[in-house]
Amino acid sequence: MAVAALVGLWLVERGFDSVEPPRPSAAESFAAGPASHRGGPPAHSPTGPTARGPVELPPPAGLLASEPVRVRIPSIRVDAPVTRLGLGPDHSLEVPPPGNTNVAGWYKDGTPPGVRGTAVMAGHVDDARGPAVFYSLGALKKGAQVEVTRKDGVTAVFAVDAVEVYENNAFPDAKVYGPATRPELRLITCGGGFSPQTGYQANVVAFAHLTGVTQPPTPTRL
Repeated sequence: MAVAALVGLWLVERGFDSVEPPRPSAAESFAAGPASHRGGPPAHSPTGPTARGPVELPPPAGLLASEPVRVRIPSIRVDAPVTRLGLGPDHSLEVPPPGNTNVAGWYKDGTPPGVRGTAVMAGHVDDARGPAVFYSLGALKKGAQVEVTRKDGVTAVFAVDAVEVYENNAFPDAKVYGPATRPELRLITCGGGFSPQTGYQANVVAFAHLTGVTQPPTPTRL
């Protein structure tokens, strides 16, 4: 299940040599090792950045199923609603609808975020008007926090394990979309080199795992 093109019209109109989106550095890849070698508190630590409300440890078996409604990535200033995505006629993952640069998509026939398995979310890198929701995904760092608020009011809090870039003709479907024994998340957008004839030459993928949850606020009793 490859990913459909996540556009690049802005680069064509502006001159792509000077405005390509950020690319992940080798330090953010799996090969560079885990994020724990770096300083600073983990994403779920009370002293680090947190989702809105107190962050609790997730249940050992993960959360019950509930579809996502919003995604936030504070370190790259993402705060976007989530829409459902299916598969196109060529069995590639659909992309969010054009016309709204600040919307991410979730693969609706896959795992909901926070549930044991691999949840998949995708977003445009740009459109004809400029950068879109996942433009800065390539600048994401290991250990960064991703917050996914779900329809049940629970926010699933993930920590980034790695950010990698894969050429379109060598996209590792099994690595990106394959099953997981814990609740994991993939964030995907276009990236790599850009050609005005064929568009982006690669995909940027952020890998993350569930580290915490925040519960919806308890209604006040009168």
